[in-house]
Amino acid sequence: MINVLITGSSSGIGLETARVLKENGYRVFTTGRRYLDEDDYLSIELSCFEHAKVLYEKAIETFGNIDILINNAGEYYYSPIERVQDYDIERVMLLNLSIPYYLTSLCVSQMKEKRFGRVINISSISASVGEANASLYAATKAGMYGMTKSLALELAQYNITVNCISPGWVETQLMADISNEDKAEILDVVPQRRFIRPIEISNLIKYLISDEAKGITGQNINLCAGLSVGS
Repeated sequence: MINVLITGSSSGIGLETARVLKENGYRVFTTGRRYLDEDDYLSIELSCFEHAKVLYEKAIETFGNIDILINNAGEYYYSPIERVQDYDIERVMLLNLSIPYYLTSLCVSQMKEKRFGRVINISSISASVGEANASLYAATKAGMYGMTKSLALELAQYNITVNCISPGWVETQLMADISNEDKAEILDVVPQRRFIRPIEISNLIKYLISDEAKGITGQNINLCAGLSVGS
């Protein structure tokens, strides 16, 4: 049995990915801010390293080891740079970059021992195309790709792959809450004139962690309906 830990999995991409992987025979430990009455789930906010360690230890206590880590938890932050406060910088950097790095460091030792592991980092198209008033968010997501490339080199000899997925605009609750006018404005700059569905990201994750994709490592895949190549 292959054991998976997915952060940010109480809704959206993480929840859909947990469902897909469970249906395909993986044993999945999930976590999120919301309380869910489910097995192999921990309600916790990844707001500090101590909470991340609690999550890791609970997953290890439950499964014995983690073979696959999916760093999905994150926070979108939108603000002109002069209005960004120091506590905003600390919070967004921590959740979007420092915690994924720390969780990866915790999981890698066992992966090395087994000579098998998969790490998937969920970044954002904002990391590669830029987004006005989202510089803090974009900086953290670009950092994830830098981490991905370096760790892929470091861990390749242990049969551990590290890859990054950068979604564009995704059909999540965030999109459901905005006006039709705003949606139309967003779609005007998306070449396929549509939003990405969470299942598309989940199926890509399923492929990247499979044995068929063992030769793919250190890559960033823009799953963005063409947004990365222009409108």
